[in-house]
Amino acid sequence: MTRSEFDDIRAFLADEATHAGDLLRIARTLIDDLEHARMREAVLRTHYLRLLTAARATVAADTVGEAEPLAFLKHELAERGQLPEDGEAVQRILSDARAAAALLACLEEPAPRRPRGMRLRRCVGTGRTLRR
Repeated sequence: MTRSEFDDIRAFLADEATHAGDLLRIARTLIDDLEHARMREAVLRTHYLRLLTAARATVAADTVGEAEPLAFLKHELAERGQLPEDGEAVQRILSDARAAAALLACLEEPAPRRPRGMRLRRCVGTGRTLRR
């Protein structure tokens, strides 16, 4: 559910004219939505675990010098239809990965500190000043 849907529900619940049957209908809808969200989370966790297991097996196979260490990862990606098929897709995927790595690096940097001194009270330009 979106935030606006939750806001609508809150407004509906706050309305004194709301009947008990309406509240029961909303409760059932919310329980159904919660169940669907939990199922989606379980599926996503399963996919994540399979991908993580394949990645770890790939690194382990590479460590011991297996002939084809990427077999585990390729198999998992192929099952999901995520293997790149042509050169253009490969370049797009690599570009996306570089962009994601750059974004993650920016997120890990500490936020710049704001100066604590007095703020300037003049506008830059032709002699304009801020009201005091």
